[in-house]
Amino acid sequence: MPSLVLALVLVVVWTYLVAMTVAAFRFARRPIERPAAQPPVSVLKPLHGAEPGLYENLCSFADQDYRELQLVLGVRDRDDNASPIARRLVEARLHRDIALVIDPRVAGSNLKVANLENMLPKARHGVLVLADSDVRVEPHYLAAVTAPLHDPRTGLMTCLYKAAPTGGFWSLLGAMHINFSFLPNALLGEAIGTGGGCFGATIALRREVLERIGGFTRLRNELADDHRMGAAVRALGLSVVLSPYIVENRVTEPDFTSLWRHELRWARTSRAMAPAGFAGLAVTHTVVLAALAAIASGFSAAASIGLLVSLVLRWASAGLIARRLGLPTNGFWLLPLRDALSFAVFVGSFCGRSVLWRDQLFRVEPGGRLTAGRDKPLC
Repeated sequence: MPSLVLALVLVVVWTYLVAMTVAAFRFARRPIERPAAQPPVSVLKPLHGAEPGLYENLCSFADQDYRELQLVLGVRDRDDNASPIARRLVEARLHRDIALVIDPRVAGSNLKVANLENMLPKARHGVLVLADSDVRVEPHYLAAVTAPLHDPRTGLMTCLYKAAPTGGFWSLLGAMHINFSFLPNALLGEAIGTGGGCFGATIALRREVLERIGGFTRLRNELADDHRMGAAVRALGLSVVLSPYIVENRVTEPDFTSLWRHELRWARTSRAMAPAGFAGLAVTHTVVLAALAAIASGFSAAASIGLLVSLVLRWASAGLIARRLGLPTNGFWLLPLRDALSFAVFVGSFCGRSVLWRDQLFRVEPGGRLTAGRDKPLC
């Protein structure tokens, strides 16, 4: 490999790692608002399956330090393993306003959105918070995430998420991807103004804003329903605010197949939503780029040193980000392996449009719409 090309690759790699670290530090300095005014809130939690830690996740929402809170839990099937866990919470928190909705109706291909549609009539308040079932939060979470909605120019508030593995090697690798790839990349995108994200881990908005964008009806066949909701709110001329509060995502991946299919679904969805931007993510695979440059140069002295420096910078960047954002660092030595797996998922995302989601197989059409079926075996 010509020395000029090698130098260019290493400059890109090192610049990106530094920029990612700076963006995380800047984000960590943002204060979390806790206003005295607390409008009544309905929290909608669509459930599917008895994932590890579900009861504790739900308790963290029921035990919020918030004046008037309604918690709406929804399942589509009475025999869903999440149902007894939800009932257990209702019985354990009789002093809380908790409703359980069991409704099998489905009006589109996105089963999570169908669940939300069925739950919405039970929501009594004008401020709505949508939160995934695998999220765990602190008692001041609800006050923090609803604070931006006091400004009428804010149409929607969303949260990024960090990950905590629930146990096992593959769960650990899944959490590392979120903590040291997804999260820093999202913060860098936010810092340079190219993020524009809306994340399903938490979405807070006023009911009237949801009605103005057409409600959940317009999201029935969208895989990236959170992204579509954010885009629809922006189209109204309202802002989408990223909260400085980072929720905790509980990562459960029992085996390699589960992890691969989960991350492949994310990657193929992102590619369908923004093909050019997704292709540009190639530069985020810093260690792999440095390794490929070393291989192309025949492991010349300069390329080998560049790879070693890239590895050290990658570990240093991840360590600094972990300390600043309070991320777990167990299995830290596995970071190069995790980066190699992330690159394999990136490449695999170009091998087709099929995704497996909630035990059903779909094809992701351009733009992110879901249709039943598959084009070829999952990579």
